[in-house]
Amino acid sequence: MPKHFFVVALCALGLACSPLAADARKPNILLIYADDLGYGELGCYGGKHVPTPNIDALAAGGIRLTQGYVSAPLCSPSRAGLMTGRYQQRFGHENNSMTSENGLPLNQTTIAQRMKKLGYATCMVGKWHLGSSSEHLPMARGFDEYLGVLGNPGSYFEPHGYIDSRISDQPQKDFPENFYTTEVFADRASQWISEHREQPWFLYLPFNAIHGPHDVTEKYLQRFATVEDKRHRQLFALLSAMDDAVGKVMQTLRSSGQEENTLVWFISDNGAPPHPDGNVPLRGNKYQCWEGGIRVPFIVQWKGTLASGTTYTQPAINLDVLPTCIAAAGGTIEPDWQLDGVNLLPYLKGENTARPHRTLYWRIDNRWAVRHDDWKLVVGIPTVEKPELFNLAKDVSEAHDVADKHPDEVAELTSLWDAWNAELADPPTKIKSDKKKAKRNAERAKNRKE
Repeated sequence: MPKHFFVVALCALGLACSPLAADARKPNILLIYADDLGYGELGCYGGKHVPTPNIDALAAGGIRLTQGYVSAPLCSPSRAGLMTGRYQQRFGHENNSMTSENGLPLNQTTIAQRMKKLGYATCMVGKWHLGSSSEHLPMARGFDEYLGVLGNPGSYFEPHGYIDSRISDQPQKDFPENFYTTEVFADRASQWISEHREQPWFLYLPFNAIHGPHDVTEKYLQRFATVEDKRHRQLFALLSAMDDAVGKVMQTLRSSGQEENTLVWFISDNGAPPHPDGNVPLRGNKYQCWEGGIRVPFIVQWKGTLASGTTYTQPAINLDVLPTCIAAAGGTIEPDWQLDGVNLLPYLKGENTARPHRTLYWRIDNRWAVRHDDWKLVVGIPTVEKPELFNLAKDVSEAHDVADKHPDEVAELTSLWDAWNAELADPPTKIKSDKKKAKRNAERAKNRKE
């Protein structure tokens, strides 16, 4: 039989020329982003207080990164870096004030827009925090569909800024009696996955858990009934609820036969505020440039492609997610995208044994850090009188400042950071003084006691 006749016959049968056949080898991509989850809170990272079997199962079925970073120790800029694969300070998205546009700049291309060009169905379910005007909504930034909250919602039961694009592009104000964001997000994500099993898809699932307020239902509180401290009990219950939600979504993948062909990410947006387990054994917390603010749980699973139950010990960053997804989908990363992230697949597969990044940078509101190989120079909080120097290979807890003993390393890292800093845009708003912030926090603490 002539070759051309065979091809025509296949096309007639809808096998060779259909979009489904062309996309058959493209993996689905599930990107889960937790909120305020610290390095030491999950069982697979040594957490002792909360069983997290479903998230731990991702690590058991994939790769757990021990030096996974985010590009900012705060919600909105971390998400801006994730969505673009670029240091968000390059386009002025330094803090939760976002930019002069009050959102992720429209001249920045999101991962969802790039995946759509590769033929993917796209959906977002969860917390956006990258702008609330119509042109900045997820539906205008590459997502076919969106259900979630625009920023910190103020409540898990009656969240403000809650939108379901299947109903309207305007926030809803009425909620069912048993509405709970963590469960609603898991339900919609699972439904959408089931509905799109016939085409490659990209689903971004950023929970607002475990960010405050610590609203939880009695179902989850009962799991920690013996914990006396109310705030700790609520926090533990929040994490347990999110673990259940991850379990539900993963069960949908398994039951629909899609898990083997899905690249799954689980990352936190920044380090935890101070609380039990938190960022142990790291120093510092959310909104600080010590390791506790920027090193986070970071798990990658792609069964049949990446090894299962292993760890990866070289530094990687959330900026790497976009180029890795593009590569996994068979796309080409163009130089004019000016990405700061890299494709992690050769590193995670062991094909490239070098570090994905020799140098990583951070800057937020007069806090900054640069890591070069195992040396880190850091101004963790603005009240630090001079940068501290640590060797993270010997001192992961950043307990021993060795700046005075290693002036050459201080000079080298300072030069690296100065050169990078000179490339960045200015923050869009005036930075509040630490004195005013300290006064505000003291007043809040006093009100809680009263």
